[in-house]
Amino acid sequence: MTGPIVAAVQAAERGELDRTDAVLAVAPDDVEDLLHAKMTDDPQVPVAAHGVAASPGAASGRVCLTVDAVLDADDEGIPAVFVRPFTTPADEVAMSAAAAIITAKGGMASHAAVIARGWGIPAVVGVETLAVDLAAGKARLGDVDLCDGDPITVDGSAGTIMLGAAEVGDVEIPDELFTLLGWADELRGGRLAVRANTDDAHSARLAREFGATGVGLCRTEHMFLGERLPLIQRAITDGGPAALDALAEAQVEDQVELLEVMDGLPVTVRLLDPPLHEFLPDHPELVEENPMLGVRGARLGVLRPELYRAQAKAVAEAAARRLSAGGDPQVQIMVPLVVGGPELAHVQAAVAEELAGFGSRLGDRRIPVGAMIETPRSALAAAEIAACADFLSVGTNDLTQMTFGFCRDDIEARIMRPYIHHGLLEANPFETLDETGVGRLVADAVAAAHAARPGIEIGVCGEHGGDPASITFWAAAGVDYVSCSPHRVPVARLAAAQAVVASGSG
Repeated sequence: MTGPIVAAVQAAERGELDRTDAVLAVAPDDVEDLLHAKMTDDPQVPVAAHGVAASPGAASGRVCLTVDAVLDADDEGIPAVFVRPFTTPADEVAMSAAAAIITAKGGMASHAAVIARGWGIPAVVGVETLAVDLAAGKARLGDVDLCDGDPITVDGSAGTIMLGAAEVGDVEIPDELFTLLGWADELRGGRLAVRANTDDAHSARLAREFGATGVGLCRTEHMFLGERLPLIQRAITDGGPAALDALAEAQVEDQVELLEVMDGLPVTVRLLDPPLHEFLPDHPELVEENPMLGVRGARLGVLRPELYRAQAKAVAEAAARRLSAGGDPQVQIMVPLVVGGPELAHVQAAVAEELAGFGSRLGDRRIPVGAMIETPRSALAAAEIAACADFLSVGTNDLTQMTFGFCRDDIEARIMRPYIHHGLLEANPFETLDETGVGRLVADAVAAAHAARPGIEIGVCGEHGGDPASITFWAAAGVDYVSCSPHRVPVARLAAAQAVVASGSG
């Protein structure tokens, strides 16, 4: 059967539709359906549990409760389904090798969800009926024990889990998709660009193949995972020259590769924003009452300026190496979790001192330094932040969390379904932007920033950057670009074109 994308392109090529009508005839969901494996129409295995549909796609494999179990299965060529109470950076070596991920806790903006979407791995999180005892090496789903090696199936699009092996279809992407997306890009006419959230050269390469026009968010803390995790741990707990040099050199290597893949396109490198409970779980002296509101982002840069200085040097060094190799690095630095202009200026001063030392090696190139708008106060203080920022990027995950007072790791599994069922919320605000509260903060921030500094570039790099319904809002709000996980780039390209056409400014 011919799908809607193929049908629309063929109709346009026959002259039955013009290109604009062809682009408008396809729903963004039709694009997403093409990019991920799906369950067969009649799976023979019943649904055993529901959770948050955190990352689309489907996979069948064997239960793996430990990192070693995943790696062993990968060595044997057997799909592994990584089952955890929640995930941390220490788990990412296994997550990258897994066919699917299941966690008992978490929501759309949890660690497991963000990483899984970035890597295109199906994931269901916040499964309330799942209990995982890591010490005992056991798990239980409802009234059924789960053991390493048991067959299990995950549908990350539906948020369902099936005990047993179910048939999963193959991914087949027709050439017509890329034809349609090319037409969509033409309709946008340079408005509402689509960039990618990516932290390594591999995912950046995929994002560029999918049509991303840059990197809107490179989370540097995600460069220090698996075997590299001790590098960031030592840099935070020790902070001596040796620890900082090791952190910087590892970052340089990664960023040279990233800049090479994205040569000639903007790459926004976010300075460290590591929640300490995730990156340093075994350091009781650093335990915080509320880690998501603790020493993160710019606060870390104020308290430990040597960390941000080392990172700034690494960014400049990577850019200088690419220049000497004949490349065209378009890198910029972003300060996370800013709350006001004076704080940003304080951090910028330290960063600028380090960048100044690369003047001769960078020629006439300047590395812009901007800020994330991801707290309610930063949205309200957008004018004073814009006055000293080279660019702004709205981080909607944290902004949603702080505006609602909803913990993004805990709230969805327990609260979201009954709230939506009773009509207390129209949609999950971590999936689709809440226009009444969060949206008003963003719209006012964009207007204030543009009034204070006309022409300042403003983007969106939270998960809402890839949500079609939210993209309609971004077009109306006047942001310059959205940034999303690589696998959502094609969806965002179509949705952005449709939003621009609907706004009458395409």
